[in-house]
Amino acid sequence: MNIKVINQKDISRVIINEPKTYNSLSFKNLNDLIKVFKKLDNDKKVKVIILEGAGKGFSAGHNLKEVKSLKKKEKYQKLFNLCSKLMIQLVEGKKPVIAKVHGAAYAAGCQLVASCDLAYSTKDALFATPGVNIGLFCSTPMVAVSRKMGRKPMMKMLLTGEPIKANFAKEIGLINDCFTKSKLNFEVLKIAKKIASKSNLTIKIGKQTFYKQLEMPLRKAYSYTSKMMTLNMMAMDAKEGISAFLEKRKPVWKNK
Repeated sequence: MNIKVINQKDISRVIINEPKTYNSLSFKNLNDLIKVFKKLDNDKKVKVIILEGAGKGFSAGHNLKEVKSLKKKEKYQKLFNLCSKLMIQLVEGKKPVIAKVHGAAYAAGCQLVASCDLAYSTKDALFATPGVNIGLFCSTPMVAVSRKMGRKPMMKMLLTGEPIKANFAKEIGLINDCFTKSKLNFEVLKIAKKIASKSNLTIKIGKQTFYKQLEMPLRKAYSYTSKMMTLNMMAMDAKEGISAFLEKRKPVWKNK
């Protein structure tokens, strides 16, 4: 299996481990990632997932040798549908996913970064939707990426195929922050531990609510989020959290 999972207490590291193809999103790797994320989603011990790539960089996107060999329309459709399935799994999954990026995150690799809830990179990381350079517009990658940043910088990336640097990716909202190579692991673990210390029932409700309300008109979004706040308020953890705050003590989460 080219996907490695390392469990560190309540944090799981998912590593795409195929450096020879620059961690390409081949049929096999996409299927394996979907299986891994579904399994971690149902693992009660896991509270946060970190996604990273082995070798020189994060992921260069689809394996172009494999793409070239497919030839038939049905096979192309199957590949792009499978890739979309992984991205939807990341968004609709119960656990927060943090992308930890070094090197290049190109095309579907950039889509993968954008599909994660949070993203941090090295200062020299590069992000691109370069499909236009090979006559294949990055239409599916732009779904995730365009939902994380403004239209003008997105269109420039799509129309020119040129990569952007980490500091600009941070400026336009594609990533949360960038650090030196030596600090990246420490900083990502620090944020993962902070999130893991919260009630994972609350996090699960909140993540689901966040993405659903984004797609709604204003009034509908308020109606939906009011229902979800009420649902959250009925949970033991909300009652415990409020009591702990008022009593000036640390909450003891039951995740119920």
